[in-house]
Amino acid sequence: MEYLKPFVIAEIGCNHKGDIEIAKKMIKTAAVYCEVDAVKFQKRCNRELLTPEQYNAPHPNPVNAYGKTYGEHREFLEFTVEQHRELKEYCEKMNLIYSTSVWDLTSAKEITSLNPQFIKIPSACNNNYEMLEWLCDNYSGEIHVSLGMTTNEEEKSIVALFENKGRNQDLVIYICTSGYPVQFKDVCLLEIQRVRDAYENRVKRIGFSGHHLGIAIDVAAYTLGASIVERHYTLDRTWKGTDHAASLEPEGLRKLKRDLMATYSALHYKEKEILDIERIQREKLKYRKH
Repeated sequence: MEYLKPFVIAEIGCNHKGDIEIAKKMIKTAAVYCEVDAVKFQKRCNRELLTPEQYNAPHPNPVNAYGKTYGEHREFLEFTVEQHRELKEYCEKMNLIYSTSVWDLTSAKEITSLNPQFIKIPSACNNNYEMLEWLCDNYSGEIHVSLGMTTNEEEKSIVALFENKGRNQDLVIYICTSGYPVQFKDVCLLEIQRVRDAYENRVKRIGFSGHHLGIAIDVAAYTLGASIVERHYTLDRTWKGTDHAASLEPEGLRKLKRDLMATYSALHYKEKEILDIERIQREKLKYRKH
């Protein structure tokens, strides 16, 4: 098995609390201190996504609410297309790849206008075939799709759609368990092997999107063949919001990238039976009966 260099995505999502200056601080920290490869935001057209009843209902967890209704809460956390353009330009200034998850067709069209290197489809929206088809037809970059909350038959339909569109070599699929946070027993890492067996030669890459605690699981995911690792990221896990508790703070994200790169350096066979570093020790320590 050939191991690709790990690609780490820090998902900022909505952890910026609706403040573009916090978003920029998160970008800078992810780039300079954590040394990740990409950051990812979210884009939603809430009037398209939510029914009027859902939009006008109170937030199910009021302590995390940024508005009187769930719709107001979601709008408060939303950046405009021009703000996303500003964030993309700031990422480029920081030598970091910008991306966004799109939750609906309107958002897909808006983010496509910015021409990012890749666009992500969250697990909740991977059965929005109208949006997937539009992206296949109108967006030339990579399309990354999470497979949380998804049956095996639905997986087959998603990959088949991209194959029918001639876009499967731009498709990256992610093993994911949709929970915040996820207990270790529910991460189900061997799903990576199942998906590799089924699709590795039919898609561009396999990824892992984790919502668990700590960073040990991510190294195991990479070793199993998920060359892209995505984790939620925050500056403070105690901030108001539902995703912060399942996110890594900068120190955790930095250590994750460090450990993945160390694993990448180690994952190969010996180039010769006795390495140079061993030779002097062999001469000094190896028992030989004379």
